[in-house]
Amino acid sequence: MIRRTAALVLAALLPILAGPGQAQAAGYRYWSFWEREGDRWIYATEGPATARPSDGAVQGFRFAVSENSADASQPRGMTSFAVICARTPAQEGSKRVALVLDFGTAADAPAGENPPASRAFCARVPEDATTAEALASVAEPLRYDTNALLCAISGYPKTGCGEQVTAGGKPTAGEKPTATEEPEKDGGPSVGVYAGGALIAALAAAAVWQARRRGRG
Repeated sequence: MIRRTAALVLAALLPILAGPGQAQAAGYRYWSFWEREGDRWIYATEGPATARPSDGAVQGFRFAVSENSADASQPRGMTSFAVICARTPAQEGSKRVALVLDFGTAADAPAGENPPASRAFCARVPEDATTAEALASVAEPLRYDTNALLCAISGYPKTGCGEQVTAGGKPTAGEKPTATEEPEKDGGPSVGVYAGGALIAALAAAAVWQARRRGRG
């Protein structure tokens, strides 16, 4: 009898334990920040507001939908500092930073918006300037949210900021990426955790009921 009761309870709770997020993989629509090392892009370990590149650095930004840094889309297009900054000679007291801006694909764009063409700039800024300051010198307007998350470059996108979306590209309610543009999954208890607790309680109740029944018999 206990096994039968447990099976019935488990069958009832399986849809809850699976969770609504399992049917459609979710991601975040946001600007990711990258640094060029040799012949490859490396996901930046800090945000553009604190990163201070040296003269000759190549940094990139890519707008796309991704779940986290492991599957984030890399910037496309020109990556050579020598080419990007060919017409910007070195000057004492300043540094040059090559910035690659990839506005992504139409599939990643918010509803009603079209991504601009990718572009590259050579920003000449003071030696102690951050990446955010270099970006502001060549790609305004920039838009940030109250948590210092970079929301828009050159006005793109017009609205939204790190929103979570379903596999179909529709926004959903959820946590935003952090200011370092590293989207993280919600670390709080999930519906499945609470459902699991309910399952354990139901099984315990079934066991008590069966024991009392045998005692009466």
